[in-house]
Amino acid sequence: MARLFGTDGVRGLANRDLTAPLAMDLSVAAARVLGEQGAFKGHRPVAVVGRDPRASGEFLEAAVVAGLASAGVDVLRLGVLPTPAVAHLAHALDADLGVMLSASHNPAPDNGIKFFDRSGHKLPDELEDRVEARLGEAWEPPTGAGVGRVREAHGAVEQYVAHLLTTVPVSLDGLRVVIDCANGASSDVAPEALRRAGAEVITIGTAPDGLNINSGCGSTHLEALQKAVREHGADAGIANDGDADRCLAVTAGGEVVDGDQIMAILALDLREAGALAGDTVVATVMSNLGFKLAMREAGITVVETAVGDRYVLEAMKEGGFGFGGEQSGHVIMLDHATTGDGVLTGLHLLAAMVRRGRPLDELAKVMTRLPQVLINVKDVDRDRAKTSPELAAAVSAAEADLGDTGRVLIRPSGTEPMVRVMVEAASETQARSVAEHLAGVVRTTLG
Repeated sequence: MARLFGTDGVRGLANRDLTAPLAMDLSVAAARVLGEQGAFKGHRPVAVVGRDPRASGEFLEAAVVAGLASAGVDVLRLGVLPTPAVAHLAHALDADLGVMLSASHNPAPDNGIKFFDRSGHKLPDELEDRVEARLGEAWEPPTGAGVGRVREAHGAVEQYVAHLLTTVPVSLDGLRVVIDCANGASSDVAPEALRRAGAEVITIGTAPDGLNINSGCGSTHLEALQKAVREHGADAGIANDGDADRCLAVTAGGEVVDGDQIMAILALDLREAGALAGDTVVATVMSNLGFKLAMREAGITVVETAVGDRYVLEAMKEGGFGFGGEQSGHVIMLDHATTGDGVLTGLHLLAAMVRRGRPLDELAKVMTRLPQVLINVKDVDRDRAKTSPELAAAVSAAEADLGDTGRVLIRPSGTEPMVRVMVEAASETQARSVAEHLAGVVRTTLG
């Protein structure tokens, strides 16, 4: 059977794949596994639970809270907050466990559950596997005074906003900013943080109704933000996704600034401030070649990982690095957060504009994005993608033709019978031609 936990917790269609009984069972299993490994030794365990505004989050939160309390864990309900806020508060409130209910950038019918340890980091694969192995297992629940108690965590929004503001090196006074919160978890937090940092703030995507999260708004749909930035004559636009662990941006002219460009801007800003550990950035294999070339020219080392912010974080911790992220907008600043934080990233991007006294479009010119074409080839044998000699020969020939001006990445999907073909080249035409040729080879050899 496929592993229940993916690279970002358990996720699926709410009330079909992710049901209330499963959410309760996962919570009980997590509490039991952490208890058995000694995480609760010598004290009464406490968990913090947050969610994004999806309608399904209401019943799933109730299930998670019930599961934890039935396992003897006291629960602090945080309400609607970004994923990075739950991670931060798990540590700040001295909790033993953090639980976030969200499907991030997915549409409203989906939902997910992710767990954080007391330090605010996602549970490692080994612990997730142990939790999964305990699902449905018979156990002896506590009774009487042994059951967990449940209460609201008042002031959670204020505590998180206050933390964000302590990280911002300069006032944002004089900047006019449009923020698009994707009708998601940052709808209260992000505008408040930006205003208190000094910016003039115009908001869109800040009216969640439980069903409109990520719908035509946020970091996956930037058209509304581009329009609003131009209409209001703003200096920049910031977009989060549904749980606000991502940040993308828009210039005053409406041009998109993606995660690679944001990382490039912040890496240079951090190094100038003497705060870029090892003069190194950790990024995934999907980061644009233009980003890597720009970092090389600036004398900054790029460490590459597999796709997924958890792999970026693992490499950062292993190498003692403090900064990394993904093209999608997951940016991790370990000096201030334990996971990608879209609100934090937006604040620091705007602060870089102020510190350098330059508009966002000029800062973004630090790197030139090479044309990138991605083709998903479906219904093929993904397991043979790395062993097919015919495909390997085709890739080698394509790489030889591209030389130093492009690259090829063939990546099997982790969840579907599909292979992703990504090609970067000096021109869109060349990139598409090579990608379509290789996609044809994949269909022929792996179909």
